[in-house]
Amino acid sequence: MNYLHKSMAGFAGAAAVVAMSFSASATSLKASHQWPGGKGDVRDVMVQMIAEEVAKANVDLEIKVYPGKSLFKPKEQWQAMVKGQLDISAFPLDYASGFHPQFSATLMPGLVKNHDHAKRLNDSPFMDDIKKIINDAGIVVISDAWLAGGFASKKHCIYGPETMAGQVTRAAGPAFEQMLVGAGASISSMSSSAIYQALQTGVLDAANTSSGSFVSYRIYEQVKCLTAPGDFALWFMYEPILMSKKSWDKLNKAQQDALMAAGQKAEDYMTGEAKGLDDKLVDAYKKAGVEVVTMTGAQADAWKAIADKTSYKIFSEKVPGGKELIAKALAVD
Repeated sequence: MNYLHKSMAGFAGAAAVVAMSFSASATSLKASHQWPGGKGDVRDVMVQMIAEEVAKANVDLEIKVYPGKSLFKPKEQWQAMVKGQLDISAFPLDYASGFHPQFSATLMPGLVKNHDHAKRLNDSPFMDDIKKIINDAGIVVISDAWLAGGFASKKHCIYGPETMAGQVTRAAGPAFEQMLVGAGASISSMSSSAIYQALQTGVLDAANTSSGSFVSYRIYEQVKCLTAPGDFALWFMYEPILMSKKSWDKLNKAQQDALMAAGQKAEDYMTGEAKGLDDKLVDAYKKAGVEVVTMTGAQADAWKAIADKTSYKIFSEKVPGGKELIAKALAVD
């Protein structure tokens, strides 16, 4: 089944409802995310896939999907899940670093080397620690997902740190912000859904975000140059499918099993799509007439040198258990 095609063909509107034959006693869950629905964003496809697979399991469980931040604002989704006001979300984990600063390790410059490395990290002591914090906060991980990303600018191409100086940029999380400030950038914080308008109105000169968001939000309409992930991607972000533990605990065993099986299928789909997202990014930007470049190893190393003195240093010194978390992540080859 081509889920990406299905997502592009349908699922439009404020709420996409997977409608099959449910009994009057069926449990209904609400799933929220910030990305456009019906346009092929891989995170929306993951959530829609989970909804479809759960419906087919015939366990009296339905999931209603609310894309495009139509139910909750992007960063409000974490607390909504903690409180049981929201059941499921495709959620960039670093958005909740204000509550749990350890989550900034999941958007740490240069920590994830490539897509294969991200997959190995999922089964590492590093992610065991991250997931314990998630679980202790009252959230269950349904699917793992990592997305690569890059830089884009209205002014000029971004290569080494010297090319960032003087630009107002968005970075997604504290660790990247600290590195960019170390390179001479100014920061304007916002969710990825706000980047387009901020570039359009002059609030931003440049932005970091995922390959998926660069395409879904049509940021190619507002920039002159894209620095694609290439062989030396600095930007990787953990964007899992999460569920409120309060909602999880209300499900019976058959429903929980169906949900986890659906989550695994969505995760497998995402793993297969991840590398292709970077190619789709490059194709979309070239087609739009945007200049596309990549960093050299030396340029990436120059960024990492700044990150060592800023992001890594601050995280290791200020975040409880931060030094140990970084060591566990770096131990994964």
